[in-house]
Amino acid sequence: MSYIFPSGRKFDFTAIGRLCIDLNANEINRPMEETMTFTKYVGGSPANIAIGMSRLGHKTAFIGKIADDQMGRFIQGYLEKEDIDTSNVVTDKTGAVTGLAFTEIKSPSECSILMYRDNVADLKLGPLEVNEELIANSKALLVSGTALAASPSREAVLLSLDYARKHGTTVILDIDYRPYTWNSAEETAVYYNLAAEKSDIIIGTREEFDSMERFENNHEHSDSFTASKWFNYSAKLVIIKHGKEGSIAYTAEGLEQRAKSYPAKVIKTFGAGDSYAAGFIHGLMSGLTIEKSMEFGSAAACIVISSHSCSEAMPTVAQVEDYIERCNRGEIIAG
Repeated sequence: MSYIFPSGRKFDFTAIGRLCIDLNANEINRPMEETMTFTKYVGGSPANIAIGMSRLGHKTAFIGKIADDQMGRFIQGYLEKEDIDTSNVVTDKTGAVTGLAFTEIKSPSECSILMYRDNVADLKLGPLEVNEELIANSKALLVSGTALAASPSREAVLLSLDYARKHGTTVILDIDYRPYTWNSAEETAVYYNLAAEKSDIIIGTREEFDSMERFENNHEHSDSFTASKWFNYSAKLVIIKHGKEGSIAYTAEGLEQRAKSYPAKVIKTFGAGDSYAAGFIHGLMSGLTIEKSMEFGSAAACIVISSHSCSEAMPTVAQVEDYIERCNRGEIIAG
């Protein structure tokens, strides 16, 4: 079974939400207290996914807001270098700053992120700054859940969902739950549910879906319980990720699909979800089955977690296909 997107659109993929800077530790295998130098990359889950989609050959655009500073200009320049349309990337004029994410790589399994999100430009995107025509001209709109954490970005995202539904654009919700950006667990659940009700494809980890179920009776954290709820709304496909154990896809037709994962020589864990999403969406848009799309996403994730960066490491189709072939030949062993 495969997924059908609308045809005849100028853009394959448009993302809305967070644009920030990742500062990844150069001195790995040590705590951040002892880390002295970092390398700068464009970051933010929707930005990483958009970069991934562009690298995989899709005509891509972005809706967001950047600070009127050197970091904001760096982000815009990088997106343009990656052939991503930035006509709806707005520059803030209120003095807001660029969000920063410092990463700590103690070991392949001990990674953390220290984020600075006070008065950030990406959460200043207003509803009147969202281009309806761009959404109408896109096959898919990816919404990052973090963009729902504060106004006016919250209203801008909810309006973008209305535009997408109006024009038949496929809505993909990347839950992207960052607890420190929300005021309460109740607020988180309410706004995530509002967005999920208007989404065709929902992607998240088991823990992220738990954050949406504050008012649900799912004490056993049942994946099938979680997925079935959304098929009463707009969803046609729900992907629940379980880390090393792989992902499970549920369809509105009642199918449950699991796919194999691939080994990786892990440097850090962050970036896996973004690269998985890009690879998975690429697979669906390329006519692959859901299972093959999940496998493609898994291989893309392995490439990124084997690298120091997230955005810079987003692979091409040829790189993912080569990785899968090498895994099948037993040339790559987890480590």
